[in-house]
Amino acid sequence: MAKITKLDDIVSLCKRRGFIFQSSEIYGGLASCYDYGPLGVELKRNVRKAWWKSVVQTRDDVVGLDCSILMHPLVWKASGHADKFADLIAECKKCNTRSRIDHLKEKSNTADDEHTEHISIDAAQAHAHDLTNKICPACGAVGNFTEPMPFRLMFETQMGANVDDSMKMFLRPETAQGIFVNFRNVLDTARVKIPFGIAQIGKSFRNEVTTKAFIFRTREFEQAELEFFCEPGTDEKWYEHWKEKRFNWYLALGIKKENLQFRQHDPDELAHYAKACVDIEYKFPFGSGDWQELEGIANRTDYDLRQHQRGIRTLNDWFENNNDLSKIQLKAEDPDYHKGPLSYFDQENKKRYIPYVIEPSAGIDRSTLAFLVDAYDEEQVRGETRNLLRFHPQLAPIKTAVFPLVKKEGMPDTAKKICNELKKYFNCFYDQKGAIGRRYRRQDEAGTPFCVTIDGQTKEDNTVTLRDRDSMEQIRLSTDKLSGYLRKKLEM
Repeated sequence: MAKITKLDDIVSLCKRRGFIFQSSEIYGGLASCYDYGPLGVELKRNVRKAWWKSVVQTRDDVVGLDCSILMHPLVWKASGHADKFADLIAECKKCNTRSRIDHLKEKSNTADDEHTEHISIDAAQAHAHDLTNKICPACGAVGNFTEPMPFRLMFETQMGANVDDSMKMFLRPETAQGIFVNFRNVLDTARVKIPFGIAQIGKSFRNEVTTKAFIFRTREFEQAELEFFCEPGTDEKWYEHWKEKRFNWYLALGIKKENLQFRQHDPDELAHYAKACVDIEYKFPFGSGDWQELEGIANRTDYDLRQHQRGIRTLNDWFENNNDLSKIQLKAEDPDYHKGPLSYFDQENKKRYIPYVIEPSAGIDRSTLAFLVDAYDEEQVRGETRNLLRFHPQLAPIKTAVFPLVKKEGMPDTAKKICNELKKYFNCFYDQKGAIGRRYRRQDEAGTPFCVTIDGQTKEDNTVTLRDRDSMEQIRLSTDKLSGYLRKKLEM
């Protein structure tokens, strides 16, 4: 089994087999933006489906939501994004490349710290940083940088037909806030009670200064987030619960255990709202193999709901200042905040409180990349290199491929009939072009678990050849048992 030390193999396979393409490629491409091809869109859909099944579908205490990308600007004032969501950057005086200062490497040190929190825009200017020994990643110049400056990460847009009545809006940088502002709506309509969770999967946007490694860090990405609301005092129990559940999810879908680890955040690197946070890290093939964040699980306490209660109280100021966000300051917190509109009343114990929140937050694109990397394999077969993707059956874009051995003797008609029958249950691909060995290799690279071949014996005894992707072993199977056998093997 070959060890993957470069991402180039994955990128090449993705382009060759139609998993992922560079966005706007015919125009030279758009940096940090990617399109999912015919196989990629199915893989990503299966990752999304597996997350939803685990977090929502198979649980009685989680419901779903699908919030608008565009939200009221006060949402981002209350959440802190309007004031604090920025990276500190410096520009190389030699080549004019801008870089996040926490991503700049020392001349004598190759460490790359990915875990720095975002900073306050107001405080950034006064924050001193020594860049005298830092290397420009573009031209290699050492210590030749401008003074650090804040770079806002939210994309801005406008809403309104006319210039005079237009309002500055933001593309959401995370999906979580849509859940928090709908907490009361869900509580009043879904017949739920604490503890319970609200989950959603959706697009988020961040104007990242530094993008990296294919689809690992992009400016447009898809998040899968759960906000699990619980009573204060039970939060540590639920924090441990979701740590275990989320780690085991990756293992259950085929990620090798040696490629996963927890990284607990130190107290001095915790976000201002967090009581505790841990990253699930994956050993991505960047350079010689780097541990990078795959998912974060945070104890956000009651910070978000309390902030949005403050935000609601600024509505009058918003109208009085003609929708100018820069003139808005959040109201001081109500002394009786625990009785506010986003509080929860425990009927059984006759008490009211603001729930604590445990948040597992994963990137669908980043998870898709991890599953691609972990499934990729090379092996020697009869003197030739076989490239394949050993996807877990739930994730495989195509579950089964069906081939007529030759294009005669009625084999194509039989093969198409079998393929159409299997399509009722899962994705099935028909292929009659090329030598049978070459067709097998194409499906190996696509990660297809099984191939069905119709041959001369099929007409005689109504059996087909079934080939296993991983072992390459072949068995004969009756056509009337084929569907049931495959559905069991594929866990469908």
